[in-house]
Amino acid sequence: MTPEEMVLDPFSFAADGREEEDSTGERPQPLTAAGALTEPLAGTVPPVRTIVLDRPPTPARPTEHREAVRLAPAAAGPERLSLRDVSVAYGDKEAVKSVSLSIHQGEVLALIGPSGCGKTTLLRTLNRLTELTASASRSGDILLDGEDIHDLVDTTLRSRVAMVFQQPNPFPMSVFDNVAFALREQSRKRPGKRALEPLVIDALRRAGLYDEVADDLDRPALRLSGGQQQRLCIARAIALRPEVLLMDEPCSALDPISTGVIEELIHELRRELAVVIVTHNLAQAHRVADKVAFMYLGDLIEYGTTNEVFEEPRATRTRDYVSGAFG
Repeated sequence: MTPEEMVLDPFSFAADGREEEDSTGERPQPLTAAGALTEPLAGTVPPVRTIVLDRPPTPARPTEHREAVRLAPAAAGPERLSLRDVSVAYGDKEAVKSVSLSIHQGEVLALIGPSGCGKTTLLRTLNRLTELTASASRSGDILLDGEDIHDLVDTTLRSRVAMVFQQPNPFPMSVFDNVAFALREQSRKRPGKRALEPLVIDALRRAGLYDEVADDLDRPALRLSGGQQQRLCIARAIALRPEVLLMDEPCSALDPISTGVIEELIHELRRELAVVIVTHNLAQAHRVADKVAFMYLGDLIEYGTTNEVFEEPRATRTRDYVSGAFG
């Protein structure tokens, strides 16, 4: 048999390997490599190929329903952070230019914009992490509950305005000790494990991780999955009951399932504190944020509710960015 005469009919087998029959009860006519029937079917209709499944398909929930669950409105609480004409420069280069906005408890604020627009610099300025860069300078006012953040000791500020970074960064110690670390550092006397255990468990529960690690809190944190490590870092950050949680692209290194878990966690955490998240993922910003601030080349171009910024943007540049014209 020549290669041209070889029969090629990849659709004539069911999922379990059985050869299918067409709708007339006859075996379908085989095709040659050139795609022609080996036996003509004059005056007949070509058979309809079917795929046999071992179980009926399960329909997915409509996208709009899933998003509606995450976007259920939260009652805005008191103003936690107030920014007034905040500018940040690295040497002679101005990275953030005269930004003013408010951040409230019970809301998620998403900072969006293309790379290099200043959103991460602005985020790090909210708990004075930009001070760790020697060339950085800042002007304007940032008030935490009405108090200038520069009037606070840096460690006190960072316990009230906590930070979760892009890459999970658990300490090389146990799950328990990762969460207990922050609690011990803020205590005048070094509390023992028994005294800390209720606080550690509470933080793990609020971070949605406790049920997965409850059987062995002494396991090394570095043995957790990436998504679990990120939730452990969130538990460590919220253990001290901060007023504000800063999140710098917390899902960029995670798989879609872990990303969904973190987004649901953000939805729950905003009930008790203010959340500020930097994200390049516009769909994620649309899902989790109550307010959105669009930045471009250091300027705050637009600031408003999620629907205002995504559905009815006032600035042409905002409209171009959220529609994908540039990024």
